[in-house]
Amino acid sequence: MSILVVGLSHRGTPVHLLERVVPAPETLDKVLVDAVACPHVAAAVVLSTCNRVEIYAEVERFHGGVEELAELLARHAGVSAAELTPHLYVRYEDGAVSHLFSVVCGLDSMVVGETQILGQAKAALRNAQDAETIGSVLNGVFQRALRVGKRAQTETELGRAGRSVVSAALAQAVRVHGDLAGRAALVVGAGSMAALAATTLRRDHDAKVVVTNRTPSRARRIAEQVEGTAVPLADLRTALADADVVVSCTGAVGTVISAVDLATAMRRRTDRPLVVCDLAMPRDVEIEAGHVAGVTLIDLGRLAERVDDGVATDVEAVRAIVAEEVADFVATRRAATVAPTVVALRSMAAEVVEAELRRLSARVPHLDDHSHAEVAKTVRRVVDKLLHAPTIRVKELAEQTVETSYTDALRELFALDLSALEAFTSVEPVEPAQPDRSVQPGEPGGAP
Repeated sequence: MSILVVGLSHRGTPVHLLERVVPAPETLDKVLVDAVACPHVAAAVVLSTCNRVEIYAEVERFHGGVEELAELLARHAGVSAAELTPHLYVRYEDGAVSHLFSVVCGLDSMVVGETQILGQAKAALRNAQDAETIGSVLNGVFQRALRVGKRAQTETELGRAGRSVVSAALAQAVRVHGDLAGRAALVVGAGSMAALAATTLRRDHDAKVVVTNRTPSRARRIAEQVEGTAVPLADLRTALADADVVVSCTGAVGTVISAVDLATAMRRRTDRPLVVCDLAMPRDVEIEAGHVAGVTLIDLGRLAERVDDGVATDVEAVRAIVAEEVADFVATRRAATVAPTVVALRSMAAEVVEAELRRLSARVPHLDDHSHAEVAKTVRRVVDKLLHAPTIRVKELAEQTVETSYTDALRELFALDLSALEAFTSVEPVEPAQPDRSVQPGEPGGAP
């Protein structure tokens, strides 16, 4: 099986199209099940965030897998494949591994270095485990990716720089208001992004936080954590009129804050500007809201244009980590693929030795047990020495990026029984088990 990723992200997809493609949380299981139902797909993981959707898959055939997954994304988005295809990107094998590692480290995020993606990758792995669509290869590469993401956060300043989407959006609000300390901030939503926004507003900006959501109990829980207050969603217009900053990040399908809502709120204000940060995908706020007098609308598209990462040194350091980890993962995987051939070679040699020893016993029936044992030891020692160098060398060569298949060469040179190899090659090699597994089925993951 080979690793394939087919996806779309903020880098090459218009926001209006991307928000249609990103699946709602309640449909993720359906996407996973439909993915593994494709003829060429054996296993799948869906990584879905506010600005990307990617399907990682174990596939038997490259072209077949690409076509099936592209059609699947188009079908779930309700768009034509022709409309979607120009924006799709595809990575295969080593390229897919490198892409995943880069994504989890935050190198491919709208705001470089944002840390939420690590929790989202954990959630993606957990979802696939729960849906039983994970395969041994994908499980291995995602487990390694999570460790690479943690390493990038630990060894560089990229992850600790606070450059999350929320932080970048609030930085734009500071440009308008000068300072958010003591100002009224309204958070619309009660998911992980909303919780992060509320915490950032209170901890980093000392704002007065108000939370609203369709589920009042969830809004109250977040409000209590930041010493804020919760209000019913029915009082949204009043809350908008009182706020200086609004951060909306619900999981709703459709508009939550309309241009009319904001126009009504602005008529109740006394010449105070209002910054509205729409961090939802699909968008929560009508695009026309940006034309309401006194309102500054910051959405994901505008945020991408304004973000200045300014962290070139850290980016290069993380890229070096990714390159090192990819090389190690690929070398480990390639070395593991040699194991079945080595086992088959040594099994064949052992059978030849035993056959020759039986023939010796038949031809020299009066050979005493001691002499027979010494001959057997000598023959086995000679065979082991003859096989030692090629088996060690083939493992070393397998770790290198070369076009020649040395395992195929061994099979041809020694006429190995390919049918006997099926018992070994039917199980995909994975990384050696490590005690610090990042996610186990049933374990809580990071913040999605």
